[in-house]
Amino acid sequence: MCLCCLNTFAVGQIYSTNTGTLRFVSEAPLELIKAESKELQGALNIEKKTFAFKLMIKSFKGFNSPLQQEHFYENYLEAQSYPQAVFTGKVLETIKEGKGNYPAKGDLTIHGVTKEVIIEVNLIVEAKTVDFKADFAVALQDYHIELPRIVYQKIAEVIDVTVEGQLQLRP
Repeated sequence: MCLCCLNTFAVGQIYSTNTGTLRFVSEAPLELIKAESKELQGALNIEKKTFAFKLMIKSFKGFNSPLQQEHFYENYLEAQSYPQAVFTGKVLETIKEGKGNYPAKGDLTIHGVTKEVIIEVNLIVEAKTVDFKADFAVALQDYHIELPRIVYQKIAEVIDVTVEGQLQLRP
């Protein structure tokens, strides 16, 4: 499909998903922790170059143990008080049909703390779908997530995060 057709078709259109994936990895000296959620919700407006994603904290699965998952929800991310993580931003370049890497700037809110971040997003843009993937790091200190000394060697201070999925053109 030609770019002009995509732009004509995509003007004012919103692409969205309720099934994106967010994975995180904490690689600390004494323990490797991995978890993921397949409930990432997101939307992208190609014309305005705006997008937003959110995730319920309690949707993560795959911890090393049920106790570890409970501590993640209750002690570190305090999901009762801060039930979701949210990113709202803007792609800094014109989005074109096909594959491309785009810098995106926006506000990431985790644990009730909002911080401006810039991430590189890989997009594959087609007429009715947009595949996305981004890898970035989250420093726990930036979001006021405190680690007790007893687990300091088991949880990394900087967490590696990957978000990916496919956005569908809304009818």
